[in-house]
Amino acid sequence: MGLKKELGIFVCLLCVFVFFAAADESISEEQLHSVTKHSVTIGGQVVDYTVTTGTMPLRDIKGEQDAYIFYIAYTKDGVKDKTKRPLMFSFNGGPGSSSVWMHMGFLGPRKVLYNTDGFQLQPPYEVVDNEYSILDIADLVFIDPVATGYSRMLPKKSLHKYHGVMEDIQSVAEFIRLYVTRNDRWGSPKFIIGESYGTTRAAGLTGYLMSSHRMYTNGTILVSMTELGSDPAQDLSCMLILPHFTATAWYHKALPPDLQAKPLREVLDEAEAFTLEEYALALNKGGWLSDTERDNIADKIAHFTGLSVDFIKNCNLRVERQRFWKELLRSRGLTVGRLDSRYTGTDRDSGGESFEFDPAMANWNGPFTGAVNRYLKDELKINTDLTYNIFGSVRPWKGRGDVNTGEMLRQAMTANPFLRVFILEGYYDAACDYFTAQYTMNHLDLTGKLKDRISFGFYESGHMMYIHFPSLIKAKQDLANFIRSACPEK
Repeated sequence: MGLKKELGIFVCLLCVFVFFAAADESISEEQLHSVTKHSVTIGGQVVDYTVTTGTMPLRDIKGEQDAYIFYIAYTKDGVKDKTKRPLMFSFNGGPGSSSVWMHMGFLGPRKVLYNTDGFQLQPPYEVVDNEYSILDIADLVFIDPVATGYSRMLPKKSLHKYHGVMEDIQSVAEFIRLYVTRNDRWGSPKFIIGESYGTTRAAGLTGYLMSSHRMYTNGTILVSMTELGSDPAQDLSCMLILPHFTATAWYHKALPPDLQAKPLREVLDEAEAFTLEEYALALNKGGWLSDTERDNIADKIAHFTGLSVDFIKNCNLRVERQRFWKELLRSRGLTVGRLDSRYTGTDRDSGGESFEFDPAMANWNGPFTGAVNRYLKDELKINTDLTYNIFGSVRPWKGRGDVNTGEMLRQAMTANPFLRVFILEGYYDAACDYFTAQYTMNHLDLTGKLKDRISFGFYESGHMMYIHFPSLIKAKQDLANFIRSACPEK
């Protein structure tokens, strides 16, 4: 009887799941369309704007719709000449993340409230005006790729058709083409901004839009940049992450007194010089390294990372990221964050090689999820029971070893001599560390002819540098200056 009862409960639960899944799939796209009017004060000036939410169709080779992409567009009111108004397309990464993070943390006119250091407040979470939004400079379109946000495949269609490096780029490019065409924005200066895996998408999109749709853009902005399809070897990866280890140890006051007493940027200058000169040579020597040389390098790595010499030797001078997250503050019973190493967490025990969870992600999930759901319903008037997927199911993801989006970006910059690239990097980001980003961009074009059109912004924060209030202020100014420099003078 017990087995039959449990089986009956399982069948009932399965029926409930199927019912809600079917209800979720059969949502009318019309429920996702909304137009509302608002205003915000940015830099002391009142900006009146319109928010339009809606969907754009994706079609198969027969011209039949098989999916739709949800978007939220912000346009400044009273603009008479759209050719003078920049248009920026924004998304996050994952792959599988919605656009909520940069939407309600950085660029949009409304943002999730954190304290000034970038740490969450007590729930329920508050949405406030973002006086450092970029809306005073450019119109904004936030894109949720298929399966994220409210974007979905239609019923009976292949769930993962658009889940791959090139498939994803092609689907987002089609969205941009449709949006630009339907809203008469071909004459506007156009910018693409992506964060994390979104930088892989943004780099590829820049090239794909040009080659497939003949759409030339003015600027590509990469926030917390990935390797853009390149594959650094293990030694190179361990080498390039060292300055991030230095920044993290400095923040947690784990460096020797002589380094701890100096400003962060000065300490990083020393760490970067050691990385490129002595550390790189030592790793290249491999087994040819003498015992004396090994001891000397181990001492210096310990000096710049706050780790013990014995630990470094046991790692063969190659400290992998996940070990660092656990080891740096092990004696304090704490771990440090992957996406932002300023955050600390507490595992069940201190004996493992890596942390049980990323304390940075734990700090962000609740506030952004609660805030965006409240904002969509209360302020943007979207009335639907459809789940807004902060992270959507995009597995299996079809990786393509032959797709180098960095090369796609280089080709776009070569063909379009006016295209500029701006990269924003947080010193405390271990997922997409700042020094690897510099290395990647410095090897994008070995001729050096493109370097004058590539610029960086650095911030004393992590992956989402903009939730740290001082970094948000600086990032807004840096971004505004970049947009102005990349737009034609009219």
